[in-house]
Amino acid sequence: MFKNIKSDLPASIVVFFVALPLCLGIALASGAPLFSGLIAGIVGGIVVGSLSGSKIGVSGPAAGLAAIVLTAIASLGGYENFLVAVVLGGIIQLVFGLLKAGIIGYYFPSSVIKGMLTGIGIIIILKQIPHFFGYDANLEGDFAFSQLDGENTFSEIIKSINYISPGSTIVGVTGLFILILWEKILSKKGKIFNLIQGPLVAVVVGIVFFVFTQDSNYLNIDSSHLVSVPIPEDTASFFKSIQFSKFCCYYKPRYLGSSFYHSISCKFRNIIMC
Repeated sequence: MFKNIKSDLPASIVVFFVALPLCLGIALASGAPLFSGLIAGIVGGIVVGSLSGSKIGVSGPAAGLAAIVLTAIASLGGYENFLVAVVLGGIIQLVFGLLKAGIIGYYFPSSVIKGMLTGIGIIIILKQIPHFFGYDANLEGDFAFSQLDGENTFSEIIKSINYISPGSTIVGVTGLFILILWEKILSKKGKIFNLIQGPLVAVVVGIVFFVFTQDSNYLNIDSSHLVSVPIPEDTASFFKSIQFSKFCCYYKPRYLGSSFYHSISCKFRNIIMC
C-alpha cells in the first residue's frame, strides 16, 4: 500500500483540490443538492475505486452527464425520484459486472469512443472560455449550443470579451501558465518538481490571490465564481441535508391463480414503478 507513497500522496492532494469544486459544480449544474456532489465524489473515489480492482481508474461525477441528469430530474418529477433510477441503474451495472458483460465494450470501435471523448473535450473547452474571463451571467442553457438568452456557444465567447473580469482572468492565465511551465520545463529540472504537482501549485496560487485581493474593487473575484461548500450547523442539519430515494408503490394486483406469485409481483413492482 505504501510502496508508491511518494507519488500517491501528492497526487491524492491534487485530486482532492480538483475533485471538490468539480463535484460541487457538477451537482449545481445538474440541478441536484450540492451535498449530493460530495457524496458522489466520495463514493466514486473510495467505494468504486476499491471495488473496481483498477490501480489507475478514476471515478466520480461526470460533467458530460450533467445535462442528462438535469433533464432526468425534471422529467421524473424530482430529485428523490431520480435517485430511484440511479439505484436501479447501479443494480443493472452490478449484474452486468457479475455476468462479465463488459466484454461487449470490445465490439465498439475505438474511433467512436475517441471521437466522443474528443467532442466532449472540445465542448467543455468552448463552454469554459467565458468563465475563464469571469463572465457567467447566463447559468441556464449553457450546455446547449443555442442558449436561453438567445446566444450560442460561439457568440457567448465573443460577448464575454466585453465583460472581462480582471481577477478571474489573472487567475486563469496564471494557472494555465503554471501548468504548462511545470509540465514542459520544471518537471525535467529536479525531483522536487515531480513531488509537488503543477495543478496543486496552480490551486494554491489562486487561493492566495483571492485572499489578498478580496478587498480590492478592481481585482476581487465575484462570489459567483467561488465554491460554495455546504456546511451543516449541527448534526440534525447534517442528516437533514441527506436525501434518500423515494420508493413508492403504484401497482395493480395481478392474479394468475397463485397468491404467492401475486405477492412477489407486488413487491417487485413496488421497487420499479415510481
